[in-house]
Amino acid sequence: MVAMGTRDYAADKETFKSFLTEFCATNDIGQKIFKYALQLTKLAHREQVSLVVELDDLHDYNDQLAEAVIENTKRYLNMVSDIVYELLPQYKEKDTVAKDALDVYIEHRLMLESQNRHVGEQRDPRNKYPPELIRRYEIYFKDLSTSKSVPIREVKAENIGKLVTVRGIVTRCTEVKPMMCVATYTCDQCGAETYQPVHSMTFMPLGTCVTDDCRVNKSGGRLYLQTRGSRFIKFQEIKIQEHSDQVPVGHIPRTLTIYCRGETTRHAQPGDHISVTGIFLPLFKTGFRQIVSGLLSETYLEANAITSLNNTDDKDATQNLTEEEMAALTDNAFYTRLAQSLAPEIYGHEDVKKALLLLLVGGVDRCPEGMKIRGNINICLMGDPGVAKSQLLSYIDRLALRSQYTTGRGSSGVGLTAAVMKDPITGEMTLEGGALVLADRGVCCIDEFDKMAEVDRTAIHEVMEQQTISIAKAGIMTCLNARVSILAAANPAYGRYNPKRSIEQNIQLPAALLSRFDLLWLIQDKPNRDKDLELARHITFVHTHNKHPPSQVKALDMGLMRRYIALCKMKEPYVPEELTDYIVSSYVELRKEARNSRDMTFTSARNLLAILRLSTALARLRLSNVVEKEDVEEVVRLLEMSKQSLMHVEDPNMHRHINASDRIFALIRELAGSNKSVKINDVTERCIDKGFKPDQVDVCIEEYEELNVWQVNQARTKITFI
Repeated sequence: MVAMGTRDYAADKETFKSFLTEFCATNDIGQKIFKYALQLTKLAHREQVSLVVELDDLHDYNDQLAEAVIENTKRYLNMVSDIVYELLPQYKEKDTVAKDALDVYIEHRLMLESQNRHVGEQRDPRNKYPPELIRRYEIYFKDLSTSKSVPIREVKAENIGKLVTVRGIVTRCTEVKPMMCVATYTCDQCGAETYQPVHSMTFMPLGTCVTDDCRVNKSGGRLYLQTRGSRFIKFQEIKIQEHSDQVPVGHIPRTLTIYCRGETTRHAQPGDHISVTGIFLPLFKTGFRQIVSGLLSETYLEANAITSLNNTDDKDATQNLTEEEMAALTDNAFYTRLAQSLAPEIYGHEDVKKALLLLLVGGVDRCPEGMKIRGNINICLMGDPGVAKSQLLSYIDRLALRSQYTTGRGSSGVGLTAAVMKDPITGEMTLEGGALVLADRGVCCIDEFDKMAEVDRTAIHEVMEQQTISIAKAGIMTCLNARVSILAAANPAYGRYNPKRSIEQNIQLPAALLSRFDLLWLIQDKPNRDKDLELARHITFVHTHNKHPPSQVKALDMGLMRRYIALCKMKEPYVPEELTDYIVSSYVELRKEARNSRDMTFTSARNLLAILRLSTALARLRLSNVVEKEDVEEVVRLLEMSKQSLMHVEDPNMHRHINASDRIFALIRELAGSNKSVKINDVTERCIDKGFKPDQVDVCIEEYEELNVWQVNQARTKITFI
């Protein structure tokens, strides 16, 4: 880096002047153009307001000067502004330039001053025209393309005055207001004008005139603010919050205040992911506000460039995929491999993981005239406690490029949608986005979905189908984007899922909400000796070695998965006409089954849209632009599996007639407990108490003795289990 104490600013000014006039670049068609000379010509004719100096160009011209600009940006910003003011008259080719009220005002003042100069009157040097009043352009620096963005929590005191690029999500955005940058006053005694440049958010208005006439006459004329002669500039305040993947566990996300002036305003909305290049500065306060803040000082970023990342994040994530990685990802068993790579520490749930993989990829949005059909996939996981629902949600939250994780009990309707806050600067009511707004174009994981209050849950209805949030609070009527996939987890109302009850009774969610989920998946904890053994071995291995057991398919790295999913999202597959009849017949068959059988789910037109969404997601996963019949078959299979998980499949042993001998055997087994032997007298007494006859007890003892379950001693007084 260049030491700031050794810079020759006069030489730097000459270098900048030659750079702006001489720098030559190549345009898209290969022609050589004087890039900044053209911009200066447009500035002179009021065809352009802002001059953007790209540091990449300056680095090619003079790399040391580019480094110096990054280290001391504020000073070089003022320097370039002075240079442009000097150069503009040379680039003025037309005499007729559109004038506004302030131009006419300044022109008259300059004419009056020239007349006074002829008469012999000199203008008070303390009351000269400030440069901010006359200059009608704005200067911005664009950071080097090679520089990386700094995490918000890493922007510290060492960055004061430097050019910094940060990334984050917009949580609050004020209205664009005119902010005074030069205050013009008129004296009521001598009629002279006084100018006061304003460099902070607050200022103390001047009270008395300082001209020679008022000072000699000692009249002390009062100053009155002239709005027409003052200069105003557009101002907007933005608050950005760091991305969820940059927040350490247990920490509160950091926020940074962005001040946008002039042409940098109106570039962001709440929920947008943006990259901001600006100058990191301390906030200067005066008067009472400084007394209130005490020894503490606030900081802000003065924006020079704001770029929306809503559509560029996915492209950036796909740049690092190599040919070897692509070959490994697109083999024959890639679908199963990708699904098994989702939370490999969690045993089983293969079909559930396949559904979650399709949720991460998402379908394609369709926008026929006058309406919008969402492409985001919503999934609800239901089931008994301890089947790793929350762990699956937590993994998806970490894997998704943009995500928010919340719980039903810990979330309010305002926290999910948007809160109305009072802006500390303007005093107006502004909106601050909630979890669903911040997860725009991502995944919102809601655990304990059934524990949400009914009032808060209704806020999700519009989001799940219309992908928007309509707000009408405190005089603010607006519509925020919430293009989000919802992954919910719900526990049964009575501890365990009762298959004899309906879904609404088990989960206590209304049918209007359940029908908005593309897949409802019930994960039951059924006792099965072989599966329980495998599950126990899997859990103990993970607990001991802190990794998943070795399997036939090697799990993919989370970073590679994230990059591949981002690549899949760039595809826009469509459904060919020849598949239309097959999809329609599949849907009609689902409706027929729902009519004929006791359907636990709600087969409606939304299920047909779910088939289309999931099919396009599966085509995206194959990096294909066309949906094939195999995709639809796999989606129908997933729908069938989700329906079967909800249906009550009766156990064949459940209603088998249990004879007296089996029931007596169960009593004897219970009586023996952990002992291997039991007295026949005790058995007889217990069975008679339960309503059995002594001869039934004897028959049971003989039957199980023949089966070698137990042995009876010669005296027939004791039963010993083998």
